[in-house]
Amino acid sequence: MKTHMIFTAVSLAALSGALLIGSSGGSRMFSQKQTANKETVSQIGTRPGDIGKSADIDKSASERGHALAVFGAGCFWGVEAEYRHLPGVIATAVGYTGGKIENPTYKQVCSDTTGHAEAVLIEYDPKKVSYEQLLELLFEIHDPTTPNRQGVDIGSQYRSAIFYRNPEQEKIARAFVAKQEKSGQFRRPIVTQIEPAATFYMAEDYHQQYHEKTGTASCIIRR
Repeated sequence: MKTHMIFTAVSLAALSGALLIGSSGGSRMFSQKQTANKETVSQIGTRPGDIGKSADIDKSASERGHALAVFGAGCFWGVEAEYRHLPGVIATAVGYTGGKIENPTYKQVCSDTTGHAEAVLIEYDPKKVSYEQLLELLFEIHDPTTPNRQGVDIGSQYRSAIFYRNPEQEKIARAFVAKQEKSGQFRRPIVTQIEPAATFYMAEDYHQQYHEKTGTASCIIRR
């Protein structure tokens, strides 16, 4: 279960130094973080690929000239919130993927027995933001060197993972991770899993756009 709910600015800063010892500190993959105002964020959709309505979510997104991406990076509340601020992102949803049972519940996933990762499904416009830029943000907002852990959240459901949806995404992901490994930014090896996308099961409604609904601060601990 999540052991953190709301961090103050002070505690967040303290944890950034104490927990993310795998990164070199100070370097940022985005020289300037791209953000949208609250009005723009409120216009971001909540059904990427018409998930829940369409039998083929990749096709639904493609028909609009868009594509889908799926990432795992710890607590999915904060990860989703970060992507909803990225220009070019059309819609997001949080859920579970990469496990061994169908339609898992949050309680089952938190038991660390189903094999699922907490993940974010993103519909984006490739003309406005590239898949590599999505990966850059992913590596900015989590520690890719801690296996089955992000900060105080421990378990395989919090693993660092890229779930590619086609051969091109796999190629880009592997090249990106290789580049980061050679960059010298990390004191420990990168453990991010790169694996084919499996069925994405949407999480319960109260998890969707959690920080927007509750007005709480993001649980992300930035590098």
